[in-house]
Amino acid sequence: MPKTLVAYFSAQGNTKQVAETLAQVLSAALYEIKAMRPYTAADLNWQDAKSRTSVEMHDPASRPELADTDAPVNNYERIFLGFPIWWYVAPTIINTFLESYTWTGKTIILFATSGGSGFGKALENLQKSAPGAQIYEGQIFKRTVTANELASFAKKFD
Repeated sequence: MPKTLVAYFSAQGNTKQVAETLAQVLSAALYEIKAMRPYTAADLNWQDAKSRTSVEMHDPASRPELADTDAPVNNYERIFLGFPIWWYVAPTIINTFLESYTWTGKTIILFATSGGSGFGKALENLQKSAPGAQIYEGQIFKRTVTANELASFAKKFD
C-alpha cells in the first residue's frame, strides 16, 4: 500500500470531520490546508455577491494565500485531497495549494463535502494546477459518512 496523506480544506468543519475519519481508516497522515486569512461567516455568504468567497469564485485567477506551505507532500505517493464544493468546483484555495508543490508522479484522489452539488468542473479545473499528477474524481460525502463507507471508497484506489 502506498504511503498516504489526507490533505483537506474545511471552511465550516464538514470536510474536516470526513478527512479525520478517512485518515483514521487509512492509518494515513493528516494535513489541514489553511488560509492565511481565515474565512468568516460573512466571507462564506454565497448569497452576497460581494462576499469574499463570491468574489474569489467568480475570478478564475483568484489564489487565496495559504497560512503555510509546509505540507509534507514529498513524503507521500498518494494524496486524498478534500474540500467543500463551492459553485460546482473546488474553492480556489485548493488551486493555491496544488500550485505550491511539485506533483510529478503523485496520485491525487479528490473527495468533497456538499449539501447537494456534484463535482461539476472541479477535476478539470484542478488538473491544470497539478501538472504531472494523476488526479481522480473520488466521491462527494455528507459529514455523516461512516468509517465503513469511507473504507469502501478508499479501497477503490488501492
